Amino acid sequence: MLRLDGATVRFGERAALDAVDLEVADHEIVCVLGPSGSGKSTLLRAVAGLQPLDRGRVLLGGADQSGVPTHRRGLGLMFQDHQLFPQRDVGGNVAFGLRMRGDGKAERAERVRELLELVGLPGAERRSVAALSGGEQQRVALARALAPRPRLLMLDEPLGQLDRGLRERLVVELRQLFGRLGTTVLAVTHDQGEAFALADRVVVMRDGRIAQSGAPVDVWSRPATEFVARFLGFDNVVAARVSGTVADTVWGEVPVPEGSPQGERRLLVRPGGVGLVPAEEGRVCWTVESRTFRGSRVAVRLRPADGPPLEAELPLREVPEEGAGVGVAFRAEDVVVLGDDGP
Repeated sequence: MLRLDGATVRFGERAALDAVDLEVADHEIVCVLGPSGSGKSTLLRAVAGLQPLDRGRVLLGGADQSGVPTHRRGLGLMFQDHQLFPQRDVGGNVAFGLRMRGDGKAERAERVRELLELVGLPGAERRSVAALSGGEQQRVALARALAPRPRLLMLDEPLGQLDRGLRERLVVELRQLFGRLGTTVLAVTHDQGEAFALADRVVVMRDGRIAQSGAPVDVWSRPATEFVARFLGFDNVVAARVSGTVADTVWGEVPVPEGSPQGERRLLVRPGGVGLVPAEEGRVCWTVESRTFRGSRVAVRLRPADGPPLEAELPLREVPEEGAGVGVAFRAEDVVVLGDDGP
């Protein structure tokens, strides 16, 4: 459906997109993540034709889009602020693209009715958009983007203005809706939970390049580099010398999975892979520095006598008191030997 070949966009000396190659298959939902300035929004604008490329190509359905204006690319666009027309009612907003395309009045009315039912707003055609809640406006914007049956739906921070509870509910609804419709989606978001819940594939960007691309479970469980690990919120990263299935670190010996890269490396220990044992059973004595409650789990910050702290994630019933001395046992399946971050 979509292919980027060496897509490059420069702003002066800085490459906002740096020779990016990316493919999105029919019916696939791809979410692009990255910190501010990583190039994710520039990528979306380049695909939409809102930002010209300095080098490379954007292909839709195999056709080079060079010189093709945005409105002729067959895309649906939905932005964070929804950009609804305040002077039009809900039905007028949803029907806008259909009217511009020249669809007949009866055809427009039927498509609007169908879409409003699909997004959970049946019979809302005559409502003022100003009277809608944030979640309802998001649904109207989605219906408007879907109305012309775009071959690719593009979402730019679509849930960014909504509160967390509503975002979490709507992202599940969106995934179910896109699955029923067979919609191909390219979305940009800064919200990791939103991306991992919505996507078939997650793309993490850094400095205009793709740092990692893969299924959500793979990216989350096996970050490719220290940058990706830290971007996803993992802080248990240390230098290590890997030999066989053991890594020598400031935290002591840490088991690593078979087949891990060898030599001087950076090591990620996922918090869920840190178990506590009686102090006398551990090779290093740790002090419980703090505890942070996160629902049914607790993040426990452990401090060794020498070296950086370590975070463990434990069930409520296993959490020791602050100030307690404990030992640590690591699980190899939750340890990742990281690759090079590159230039």
